[in-house]
Amino acid sequence: MINEQIKDKEVRLIGQDGEQLGIMPAREAMKLAQEAELDLVKIAPTAKPPVCKIINYGKYRYELVRKEKEAKKKQKTVEIKEIRLSPNIETNDLNTKINAARKFISKGNKVKITLRFRGREMAHMQSSKHILDDFAEELADIATVEKAPKLEGRSMSIVLTEKK
Repeated sequence: MINEQIKDKEVRLIGQDGEQLGIMPAREAMKLAQEAELDLVKIAPTAKPPVCKIINYGKYRYELVRKEKEAKKKQKTVEIKEIRLSPNIETNDLNTKINAARKFISKGNKVKITLRFRGREMAHMQSSKHILDDFAEELADIATVEKAPKLEGRSMSIVLTEKK
């Protein structure tokens, strides 16, 4: 809320240099803001009495937007990359998938390894669990198991994350 939108009887006023001007009627605070040719902005509406500050509103909004953009830049989004395997995968193919997972993890992403079962493979699900265990063991130097091997319908999956 700015200027005339402030309907409170009393407000705690902070001057343009950041000094406390004390508790005063909102009309008087508005007059002080107009004399300084600045805006009266309500900063903390839930406080008793509400806190208002004499500032340039346009500049204040600009600073808020800039701080939000800066915070977004520093944020890192972690993606979950998925690698699909089948129970009868050959050693060289498995090594290729391990190298791909190693790249994903080194970039800071999580990796979900899914072992998909089809047809007759469904009868031997538990005997294929060692493939996921071997996969996790190969990447043990750079990754930890976040989510243990779990059976979900026709597939078994495990989630690996970067070691801290």
